[in-house]
Amino acid sequence: MSVEIMLTVVATSIIQSVFGAGVLLFGTPLLLLFGYEFVDVLIVLLPISLAINLLQILKHHAHIDFTFYRNILMLTLPLIAVFLFLVTHARINISLLIGLFLLFIAFKEFSATVARLIDRMMAFEKTYFLLMGIVHGVSNLGGSLLTALVHHKNYEKDVARVTVAASYGTFVVVQLLTLGFFSSQQIDVSVTDTGIYMVVGALVFMLSDEMLYSQIDREKYQRIFAVFLALSGAVLVLRALG
Repeated sequence: MSVEIMLTVVATSIIQSVFGAGVLLFGTPLLLLFGYEFVDVLIVLLPISLAINLLQILKHHAHIDFTFYRNILMLTLPLIAVFLFLVTHARINISLLIGLFLLFIAFKEFSATVARLIDRMMAFEKTYFLLMGIVHGVSNLGGSLLTALVHHKNYEKDVARVTVAASYGTFVVVQLLTLGFFSSQQIDVSVTDTGIYMVVGALVFMLSDEMLYSQIDREKYQRIFAVFLALSGAVLVLRALG
């Protein structure tokens, strides 16, 4: 069992406990920086992300925006499967573009001009859902686009978190199925270690949910979400330039 993986799991699980995403968004670039192979990173992080998402869905399933979720099912998921299959044979790095986009979205909270530009851009919502599937398939970073869109919609915090969780959890299921059927790469992570990491992630969620998430009101949640997007963007930009 790896110390750097365990520390990454704990830190990113806290983030996902609050926002519905984070284990894949931050965990993927961190573990790649530590030298792990892309498929191994997915095998470690996907079950953790799914476990946390399922716990969030169980708690707040009545708050899911099913119109949003239906678009995820119809427009985003097929492209995740197709492009994940392709990327197991050829890596594509788009971290810089996604990072700059997230920084731009985060400025919505501080600039009326940026907010108007984003409103116009998000009007092409179906195209955005399709783009999200491509990005997530090739880079595992589609959750950044997902959280950006949810932030734009100004949901109540329970609606925001569980809608992200339901969408992201479904991403994970499609990724796991695609890897199981189509990936021929050797996996160097044991089932036992993966199970331990998943249990740790679930325990971190339960603690964070009671001690952190429940203490945040709606207005504060929106501001923290903007900081989360900005931090996500900065991490991706630094990874691309490093």
